[in-house]
Amino acid sequence: MSTTLIDQDRPELRAIMREMVESGFVGVTLRVHDERGTWTAAAGLAELNGTTEPPIDGHVRIGSNTKTFIATAVLRLVAEGRIELDAPVAGHLPEFGLDERITVRMLLQHTSGIFNFTGEYYEDGTFVPGTPATPSGKPWADGRFTTYRPEELVKLALSKPARFEPGTDWSYANTNYVLARLLIEKVTGRPLAQEMHRLILGPLGLTGTCQPTAESDLPAPHAHAYYRYQEPGGQETVLDVTEHNPSWISSGGDMISTTRDLHTFVTALLGGELLPAELLAQMCTPESKAGYGLGVFVQPAPGGGTLITHNGGIAGHAALMYATPDGRTTLTAALNYVDDPAMSMGAAFQQATQRLVTEVFGR
Repeated sequence: MSTTLIDQDRPELRAIMREMVESGFVGVTLRVHDERGTWTAAAGLAELNGTTEPPIDGHVRIGSNTKTFIATAVLRLVAEGRIELDAPVAGHLPEFGLDERITVRMLLQHTSGIFNFTGEYYEDGTFVPGTPATPSGKPWADGRFTTYRPEELVKLALSKPARFEPGTDWSYANTNYVLARLLIEKVTGRPLAQEMHRLILGPLGLTGTCQPTAESDLPAPHAHAYYRYQEPGGQETVLDVTEHNPSWISSGGDMISTTRDLHTFVTALLGGELLPAELLAQMCTPESKAGYGLGVFVQPAPGGGTLITHNGGIAGHAALMYATPDGRTTLTAALNYVDDPAMSMGAAFQQATQRLVTEVFGR
């Protein structure tokens, strides 16, 4: 295990990272900023059957951490007077025939009721599948370089019954953030990647972060991501899916970043560098069911107080992003692992995350 540290040692964190690798993760890198300084470390492997650890600050697909970037971009456009937070989305995107009651705020807070195009899990345990592009075994593996237009994903979702009346409940749906992408592009007249650079990446100097559309490559250095599925005859295949076309998830989770850039982003966001105080306060005000603000979860910290967070996983890569409300203490991490249709690493992911958060924020 490698470590970069500034006059400090974190044996408890290194022990958790070792246990994460023992539990099945291929590799993990961690970055912590707090009153003790900056600490980074890596454990495990960058590649199955390899010999090197994951690169410190290597590029990783950050999955649903993308939503925090998208929400921030929308709120910056609100600050510019280009978008009204409580205006109907249908006024900007009339081509979809959206319910007129659905507002921009509802998209960012997952209270629109729109069906999740990657599939819906209901309280009674039933699952309604979404687009065939969602990772579901061999079909996804075989078609992982297929390009899907954001409009296709939205139309698929809107062909399904709404989960609830707009504004009456909460349910996490990637569709909300694909609509937010289309909203940004409609009001600015520019591709999301350009607006993301103008609004966030450029001002913060986030050179390790990018907003793909259908580009399948991952910049070096990076750890490798894997996907396991069964062939029709029952044989198990483990495939390197580090490179794949992320348009199947679009702005629900397609961005690439590094642990350093995630730290810089969340610190600047919570430090008031990106949003006016009023909009930042609204972003960090949670709804009552799941504690979701606008693009962030607002959670109790193990040592008391509050954490602002979003995590994400996508086809063998995952990223963690946690911070105190003042942005002075942060934890960011990148994981690479073998994913599968059953999401069999899910429990280990949750357990490891909770242990890391308790160690960093529970003092």
